[in-house]
Formats: sequence, structure tokens, C-alpha cells
Amino acid sequence: MVNLNKIPPKNGRKYYVALGLEGSANKLGVGVIKHPFLENHESGDLSHDCGVEILSNIRDTYITPPGEGFLPRDTARHHRNWCVRIIKKALIEAQIKDPGLDIDVICFTKGPGMGAPLHSVVIAARTCSLLWEVPLVGVNHCVGHIEMGREITKAENPVVLYVSGGNTQVIAYSENRYRIFGETLDIAIGNCLDRFARTLRIPNNPSPGYNIEQLAKKSTHKDSLVLLPYTVKGMDLSMSGILAYVDILAKDLFRGNKKNKVLFDQKTGEQKVTVEDLCYSLQENLFAMLVEITERAMAHVNSNVVLIVGGVGCNVRLQEMMGTMCRDRADGKVHATDDRFCIDNGVMIAQAGLLQYRMGDIVTDLNETVVQQKFRTDEVYVSWRE
Repeated sequence: MVNLNKIPPKNGRKYYVALGLEGSANKLGVGVIKHPFLENHESGDLSHDCGVEILSNIRDTYITPPGEGFLPRDTARHHRNWCVRIIKKALIEAQIKDPGLDIDVICFTKGPGMGAPLHSVVIAARTCSLLWEVPLVGVNHCVGHIEMGREITKAENPVVLYVSGGNTQVIAYSENRYRIFGETLDIAIGNCLDRFARTLRIPNNPSPGYNIEQLAKKSTHKDSLVLLPYTVKGMDLSMSGILAYVDILAKDLFRGNKKNKVLFDQKTGEQKVTVEDLCYSLQENLFAMLVEITERAMAHVNSNVVLIVGGVGCNVRLQEMMGTMCRDRADGKVHATDDRFCIDNGVMIAQAGLLQYRMGDIVTDLNETVVQQKFRTDEVYVSWRE
């Protein structure tokens, strides 16, 4: 049994309030959440059903011109410029008048992520903690995604597919750890899609992956996929070779290289493949690989429930393909959230951090707040689950 009420709420209240700060990549998120103080949380395994109330969820994105990615230095400058304003806006929306009295804990992303942006946000978290005399909790970014997904969907013990710009992992819980069953061997799926978007020079607003998804929907040759490498190695997968190959196809398409047999009919010289077809084929290929390794993990742990988290988890086609697989496996089910919670945000950090806080896991020395660019999911001791 797990007692989520080890630390009572501040000032004798019947609820907890947490402030979450996220800035591991180009999204700067600040969120405020509330957990009710419930007696049934003193015994059982109810970390997926905390009755969370989202008081505010503010986000600002650093967007670069088409064809460009975001550099750590420039992203950190964006976070420094906007952090105070976003925190103020989140507190006003949450109707927090005195943070020192109203907030139980400040939660920040400790890692993984880009070093400079992480540092910008942790400095803001330390400053707020010292100003308001509120304890700090450092949160693993991936665990934040998982706990927010479990809370929103009420999926108690799913196999988790974590797909984002920096991470691609298949995860299952066992003995107080989120165990990684499979992962990318090189680049993450979000990074793969983003880099292909740069090759196509399509806008980065609202996000490159979303714009590729919209182009893929316009493909007129969905019955004849462009053949791309398919690289699954046991429980792991590789995407760098796929990206290199589809990049070559796209560049040949833009140059009008009619010697390319994949793109042009060698007899008539007519174009057979469009940019939309390349986007659709890339998506289908990558998502099929993800579905395969996820199904293998489900078989290993004897589960029929999948939770998709991370920014790429917003993709409707990925959800459809995973749903088809789950239904074929003993009437399984796939859980996912919308862009408010899939894409990096502050409330997911607040959710995971508040669970840690309620179990007594808080920062006792500011040396513990040093960020970790490489902070693996399975390094976290999950004390709030049986």
C-alpha cells in the first residue's frame, strides 16, 4: 500500500497546490494544479486518480524560420525573456495571490533536455523558492509525461509509448521503476520528423511534426507507399538511415532529377511522387515500427492497454494505427491526450512533482537542483506506486 498523504497540505488546508516549470526544449510551460486531500489516498495505489484540478496551463514556444532548427543558446534566451511574464500570467489565472502561503511546492524539469534552456528555467525555480520560501522538487521530464497521461486518461498500469522530439521509448512499470523495454538507437522520432520538415522548408509554426501530418493527409497515393528502410532491431529501432534516404528523395524531387526511378517514370518522365506522398510514406513507415515494438512489449508484460505520451502522441494517424493493433489484441485499448498535455507543458511537471512531494521527496540542498541533460526514465525511484 502507498500513502500519498505523508506530507499534509500547507496551513491545514484540504488540498495541495503545485507550481510546475518546464523548459527542456523550445516550449516554455508554467502550470498550476490542485490535488484534493483525500483519506483513501492513505492506502492503495491511486496515483493515477488524484482528482487533479488544472488552475492554469500557460505555454510559449520559441519558433524559428522555415528550414531552421532551434539552437540551445537562442532557446535559453527566449526562456529567460519570457519566464517571469509566463509565471505571473499563470499565477493570475490560477488566482494565486500570495505564493508563499498558497503554493505547497515548486516543481521544475531537472532533465533530460537541452542544457542551456534547462538552466534558464531551474534558475527561475530556485529564485521563486527562495523568494517565497516554498520547497523545490526536481522532476524527470519523461515521468512528467507519464504521470500526466495516467491522470488524464485514468490508465492505471499501461504500456507507455513515449514519443517526442528528444525521446522515443517503450516503457512498462515494474517494482518502483519505469522500465525501458525498447528505444531509439540514434535519433528520436520527433527529431526525425522535424529534420525532414527542415529539408522541405515548411513552417515551424505551430510545429514541424503537425505540418507534416497535415501534408500527409493530402497524399493522393495512399495505396502505393514509397518504399523506405524499415529498421527494427529486437525491441529497439533506428531512424537516422530512414531520414537520410527520404531526404535524398526530397532533394531529388525539388531538383527535378528525372533519373530517380522512385520519383519519376523513366519512359514518360512524369512525376510519380509528391511531397505529400513522401510525408505520408514516412509517417506510415515510422509509426509501423513503433506499433511493432509496442506490441512486443505488451506481449512481454501481458497487457492490452497502451498510453501514448509526448509531442508526437498528438498525431491522429499514430493513434489510429496503435488503436487498430490494440483492438486486435484481446480487445485492447489505446489512451492518448490532446495537445494541451501531449506537448511539453508545466502541469505535467507539477503533477509528477506533487506526487513526489506528497511522498516526502523534496530538495534539501540547492546542489540537488543541478540539471541533468541525460536523465534516463528508469533512474527515477517511483515511490508513489506499489
